[in-house]
Amino acid sequence: MSPLDLSHRRVAVIGAGRSGRAAVRLLRELGADVRLLEKKPDQMPADFSAWLDENHVPVFGGEHAPAYFEGVDLVIPSPAAAKAVIEPLLPVREDGSKAEIMAETELAWRLLDGEPVIGVTGTSGKTTTTSLCSAMLEAHGLRVFTGGNIGVPLSEYVLGRRRGEPKADVIVLELSSFQLQTCSSLHPRVGILLNISENHLDFHKDMKEYTDAKMNLFARQTESDTAILSPSLSRLPGEYGMKARVAFLTPGARPFPETRLIGAHNQSNAEAAFMAASIFGVTREEAARAMREFTPIAHRLEHIADIDGVQYVNDSKCTTIEALKVALRAFDRPVVLLAGGKFKGGDVEGMRPLIKEHVRAVALYGASREHFEPAWKDVAPVTWDETMDLALARARGIAQKGDAVLLAPATSSYDQYKNYIERGNHFRALVNAMREEKA
Repeated sequence: MSPLDLSHRRVAVIGAGRSGRAAVRLLRELGADVRLLEKKPDQMPADFSAWLDENHVPVFGGEHAPAYFEGVDLVIPSPAAAKAVIEPLLPVREDGSKAEIMAETELAWRLLDGEPVIGVTGTSGKTTTTSLCSAMLEAHGLRVFTGGNIGVPLSEYVLGRRRGEPKADVIVLELSSFQLQTCSSLHPRVGILLNISENHLDFHKDMKEYTDAKMNLFARQTESDTAILSPSLSRLPGEYGMKARVAFLTPGARPFPETRLIGAHNQSNAEAAFMAASIFGVTREEAARAMREFTPIAHRLEHIADIDGVQYVNDSKCTTIEALKVALRAFDRPVVLLAGGKFKGGDVEGMRPLIKEHVRAVALYGASREHFEPAWKDVAPVTWDETMDLALARARGIAQKGDAVLLAPATSSYDQYKNYIERGNHFRALVNAMREEKA
């Protein structure tokens, strides 16, 4: 079903997060009969609640139920609403079919006006690569919209265009497996797949489903499009019958050494960004300038301060064991590691060689002590404190001149924080207080 014929069609939007709010506004503008399913409607922004009332959009609160989907033609889920959870709730129609489940990104994609899209996905590195790609394109003088999973829904761009805002020369989208799984016509001019490792298996039933979702980025590309992949994924083009021209990243490449970004993995991210941007005319000189001027993204190996010769780095976005591997390999100095939180799984024992090689000591805090301490205590000193405040104070006492104190929790934040952003902001505030104390 094309969104161009949505007038009077019945659409259910799940979740009142930013993408859900944008989808509801866009669908209402298109003349759809919209309903919003939000488990906690009392926590919605007040201005959005008022808008819903003014535009007669009904809100169904509490746990989702089959009755909420009666008569619905289309379902737009929030990125956190798994297809496998939603699909069983959808009533079976007389012809045996069910309502289509469509990502908000897919809805907005169908309303674009020919703008070329660069899509970026992978288990890690998506946000930095997306941001670098946009910075390089802008250094060439192009008008760029940057969005998707990075924070700004594509529907907001479409709404802006419908209200007279200028057209982008290129759209750069960070795309999660959640979004890609329910895209059925999204067709990027350039697709980037940085890596795939075990993640989100609480959302996807297994690694095959997770990989299938990632590879959906390339499913509708043609011979005139470009796919950029890590060489470790060289089997996938054949397995998935990819038609695009495939280019692989160069192992160990350092294309842009002048940068404030930490770690060899960010050189790989920069190479991917430049390979994509160069298709739109970006020169190496323009890309190098963008790299020199690029400000590291908050909570992703973000340098906070140097205090008494010790570097303090915030990698609160490190929520998995795989991300911890990347973080530790980024340092050529000893690390005092702060880790802990709600454990998401992963091979903790397999981290032992990296811990032994890179880590002077581990300062655990919060939940998951039982996972980390037994696995690592004989390859590095391990301590535990209830809170990050206490663990950071301990780490400061352990660190020596030339070391790095690294917040890389390898877990979700939900034991003590609302999200990784709140966790990283707390770390930043603690370090800044230490710096002011020294001043």
